[in-house]
Amino acid sequence: MEGTGSHRVSPAARTGLIVAATTLILDQATKLWLLHSFDLGRRGLVKVLPFFDLILAWNTGISYGMFSDSGPTGQILLLGFKIVAVIALTVWMVRAHTRVATIALGLIVGGAIGNAIDRFAYGAVVDFALLHAEIGGKTYNWYVFNLADVAIVAGVAALLYDSFFGAPAVKAP
Repeated sequence: MEGTGSHRVSPAARTGLIVAATTLILDQATKLWLLHSFDLGRRGLVKVLPFFDLILAWNTGISYGMFSDSGPTGQILLLGFKIVAVIALTVWMVRAHTRVATIALGLIVGGAIGNAIDRFAYGAVVDFALLHAEIGGKTYNWYVFNLADVAIVAGVAALLYDSFFGAPAVKAP
């Protein structure tokens, strides 16, 4: 048969797609539960651990709230940029040569899609996790984030690890 097998997804790429889908499902399920079942918006700040709280924050910007004052046009541009980035990262993931890179890219793609869904559905990303520490009587807070953000940061860290310590790339003859 002509073309049979030429468009098959490699086992590594399949792993990346499974990681992306799992990341997306966990991210969206967590956000939906916190918004609608747990009703985090009504509850306000919920103390979970001495260093971890739940609090609802709507992030209209990108990382760390940058570009949050960009208005509707800026939101559309951010969503468009995210779509292009997800496509490029998915192509990279499917073509990746190491398992670490494939999994890392799956985490990034799943997280990016999760946050893009929020931006499309709500006009902002749903953030809810707050890490903090009290040192010398003063409280220091980290930015409010979500599971998609954790996946993206973990994916970037894994890509960096893979690029510095992973198997050397095969050089073309």
